[in-house]
Amino acid sequence: MSYNYSHLSTGIRGLDRVIKGVMPGDNIVWQVREIDDYRYFVQRYAKFADLKNQRLVYFRYASHPPLLDPEEFPAAEIHHPDPEEGFEPFITQIHETIKQHGRGGYYVFDSLSDLANAWYSDRMLGNFFMLTCPYLLDMEALAFFALLRDQHSYSALTPVHETAQVIFDIYKSRDNIYVHPLKAQQRYSATMYMLHAMRENEFVPVTNSALNSEILAFTPFHSTDHAFEERDRWNRYFQEAALAVQQSREVEIDPETRQRHLRRLLEMVVTRSERMQELAARYLEIENLLEIGKRMIGTGLIGGKATGMLLSRAILQKDAPELRDVVEVHDSFYVGSDVFYTYMVINGCWWIRRQQKDTETLLGVAEYARRVILTGHFPEDIVRKLSDMLDYFGQSPIIVRSSSLLEDNYGNAFSGKYESVFCPNQGSSQRRLENLLTAIKLVYASTLSEKALHYREQMGILDKDEQMSLLIQRVSGDLHGNYFFPAVGGVGYSYNPYAWHPEIKPESGLIRIVYGMGTRAVDRADDDYTRIAALSAPDKRPESSIDELRKFAQKRVDAIDLTANRLLPVDFDEIAKYSPPQELRLAASQDPQTNAPYISFNGLFKNTPFVAHMQKLLGTLDSAYQYPVDIEFTLNFTGEEGCRSLAASQDSRGEEVMACDPAANYRINLVQCRPFEVRKSEEVSLDFAEDKDKQVLLAARQGTVIGRSRALNPRRLVLVSPDHYGALPVSQKHLAARAIGKIMKVTPEELPAVLVGPGRWGTTTVSLGIPVTFSEICQAACVIEVVAMHEGLIPDVSLGTHFFNDLVEFDIMYLAFYPGKEGSELNRELLAGFRNRYLDLVPEPEYRALAEIITVVDFSRDELVLAADIVGQSYQLYRVPAGKEDFDNVP
Repeated sequence: MSYNYSHLSTGIRGLDRVIKGVMPGDNIVWQVREIDDYRYFVQRYAKFADLKNQRLVYFRYASHPPLLDPEEFPAAEIHHPDPEEGFEPFITQIHETIKQHGRGGYYVFDSLSDLANAWYSDRMLGNFFMLTCPYLLDMEALAFFALLRDQHSYSALTPVHETAQVIFDIYKSRDNIYVHPLKAQQRYSATMYMLHAMRENEFVPVTNSALNSEILAFTPFHSTDHAFEERDRWNRYFQEAALAVQQSREVEIDPETRQRHLRRLLEMVVTRSERMQELAARYLEIENLLEIGKRMIGTGLIGGKATGMLLSRAILQKDAPELRDVVEVHDSFYVGSDVFYTYMVINGCWWIRRQQKDTETLLGVAEYARRVILTGHFPEDIVRKLSDMLDYFGQSPIIVRSSSLLEDNYGNAFSGKYESVFCPNQGSSQRRLENLLTAIKLVYASTLSEKALHYREQMGILDKDEQMSLLIQRVSGDLHGNYFFPAVGGVGYSYNPYAWHPEIKPESGLIRIVYGMGTRAVDRADDDYTRIAALSAPDKRPESSIDELRKFAQKRVDAIDLTANRLLPVDFDEIAKYSPPQELRLAASQDPQTNAPYISFNGLFKNTPFVAHMQKLLGTLDSAYQYPVDIEFTLNFTGEEGCRSLAASQDSRGEEVMACDPAANYRINLVQCRPFEVRKSEEVSLDFAEDKDKQVLLAARQGTVIGRSRALNPRRLVLVSPDHYGALPVSQKHLAARAIGKIMKVTPEELPAVLVGPGRWGTTTVSLGIPVTFSEICQAACVIEVVAMHEGLIPDVSLGTHFFNDLVEFDIMYLAFYPGKEGSELNRELLAGFRNRYLDLVPEPEYRALAEIITVVDFSRDELVLAADIVGQSYQLYRVPAGKEDFDNVP
């Protein structure tokens, strides 16, 4: 029988195309839950060999039912080597058979897992494969092997994974077959290592993150290093809890024993904060904690961000069951806090970190420590488990998120203080692993960043135990051409501190959303805009006209470019070419003048239950936390596949299968949840009538007020001249920002300060405003943004950004002033008459030229009043001069 190299196939041409064709000598390993899953593919393979008149050899040695029936495949040669006779006789018989047949041929092996049973050794299974696979490769033969998933240790899996040419994971979910290629030696495509759905004889990449998570949730991840396998105290406690759960299925466990296991695992894995422990104990079950343990890399706590994400999902599952088909299933991983400590110790960073008694001492060595962290190495077992995790995710983009012990807790949000790093996850397995390790190092190094250290000092927690755990998540989104992003990304608040219209109810919550990655919603990087909606009145826009709606709509979309292998901003006009029409109908509106689409989300608000879902979600979390909450979320449309999945879920629960519109079916992915530090407004009454007893410095009948309504008595006014600042070169603008930082550093608490300046405070884009860091201005009582940087730049009210969270957490008022707008008043003449204390506070020679740009005026107690009304969006900053002549603030 001749061997035809053009007749090489798995038996399914669609599957051949996924791995860019079958090559001579391919040893193909199928990792399956049940042998019947393997049998399906063996049958297709054997029929193809029979059809093409190719030699088919079957080694029949296992206890499971035969894979090939001699009556159905009479041409197949069936050999019966016996593993019970011992390793050497068994492998010798197989190799002799292969040798006798010469080059080529189609080979089928029974399950390799039976060999481990016969020899009582995973290691010997691995030895058999390491000897047989290269022999078949040398003979240019095709061979099928199977392994039962989750049944073997590192000793068996590593030799198989390193030696095989092709490895497939097979999943079955609700009668659908999915193939996940883990390895295809010397072959690559942009979607090869994604999960693929079988559709007749074709295999279609599952690019939607919601569907990926939903499918893989039925077959939980297990590392080659089995969870709870090692006999240390950590794993022993997990084993004891798992045994208790197993026994409870037969005999009811007394509540005290169950509570003991729950409390011990909570303290080991989740949190040591008493307040968070009490909340977690109400909603998390032992089974939830065992699942966390199976997805942990290393030991220790999972940190605040991971705890908030898991706890919020458990709350919704228990208290809002109507949302169970709306909230996207997650399949996250956790790198324990002990891994961070271990990394710091073995790379010589621990002693440096111990010096952080104050920021001045630590900042001197922090830069060196960050360099050491970025060039360090990880323990081998941690690298191995991270590699297994990457196999699980395939080519799906992932994100490495900080999840420190103090993060996202009551009183400490740490918004934007630590890094989160996207990994597009493209290229070879080695390249993807290297990129992941670099991302982890970047997050670890951010624990010693200047902004993180200043924040901890300001919050009085510099000496607290702050270990860095990691939350590694599948990036939520779908493919749009070569771009990967979600249809909606954003933040939500259960309490709205920015009620700009009388019909808005603060307790109904607020969202700030964008089309694409949520990075554009939480970072203030450029002069783009977002959609802000009060959930009680989403049609009441902060913008006042249709022209403003179009002008101040989002123009750019953050997306992962899988070709460039990084996160990039892309013009909406460009990315819209690749967006499904039904998605655009919900995310965008048509400009009646140009007929061009602009992002509005009007369709999402009006034609789907999205607003009601978000109100229910935020309200439920607020009630459980007994505290306002702040969430990050994404939304993905799941189409017909999502409708099929939804119907199957409802049917499995014995519920009526509801009608589903594929064009509007979506999943909300709850990425993060934390307590939201907000104070309620005071009653404020503003009188804009002329009053000879007060001198108005700055006022707006219709401005922008962020924060709660209240009246303050500032003692220091720092004014950056809008006229002169815009003309400064970039270097001088940075110098001006540092000068403001110096002024604020020497401003005592008893002198509450108001900062007034052009453009956006805290921007990273110098052309848009003043590039101060939050740590430089965190002691300010109020920050006022003068809209005068360039034509068309309105204030980005920043709701939902990390900058906004800092303002709320530190109770800083944020106002916008529009020069020239009716009702706006700026008394330049009066301001020019006060004595400028700038040079007293910033005497260094390199800063002296800025005395013409920056004015600092001090006032006596109760001399200056700042009153702001959030509902009326109006405010006044005025001086009450009577009886204040003795204070030295005039020439």
